[in-house]
Amino acid sequence: MFFDPRKGSAIVADELVRLRERIVANMYKEGAVASGKTIRSLKVTHGDYNATLFSDQRMPFSILETGRKAGKVPDAFPYIIRKWMEDKGIHAEPIPYKTNRPHKYTEQERGDMSMAWAIAWRIEHEGTRLYRIGGRDTIYSREIPKTIEDVKKKLQVFVQVATTESIQINTTT
Repeated sequence: MFFDPRKGSAIVADELVRLRERIVANMYKEGAVASGKTIRSLKVTHGDYNATLFSDQRMPFSILETGRKAGKVPDAFPYIIRKWMEDKGIHAEPIPYKTNRPHKYTEQERGDMSMAWAIAWRIEHEGTRLYRIGGRDTIYSREIPKTIEDVKKKLQVFVQVATTESIQINTTT
């Protein structure tokens, strides 16, 4: 009997599925979920000889733990922040109008847009709050070593069996 790498790949894939589940749970626990887009982007794939956990989003996944440093932002960044506010259920104080003429936006929309622009400006110039406090290691960093150990333990059995069965002792003298 020899070790079938496909079994190893399946074991690794199962552990990556568990890792994904723990990461998602940690994201909810830490309040790092707005629209759920990042969670939906986490995929586990595996072939005969490999297994991978990845995010199919363009944003760096590490931002979940490090935050975003100050610097260049997309042109539509205030609108991205406004969408994030909607997803999180965050609203600013309404900004009342001083005239009675018809207006393009409601007072609540004015307040939300003003807040989104202020948040966008602060992130662009100072980074996110998470970045400013030094980040965290509670989303995935603590989980990866656990997964590596679990994979090692499960694969170690196969290595021991394969080694034991492949060593032949010559008992004739």
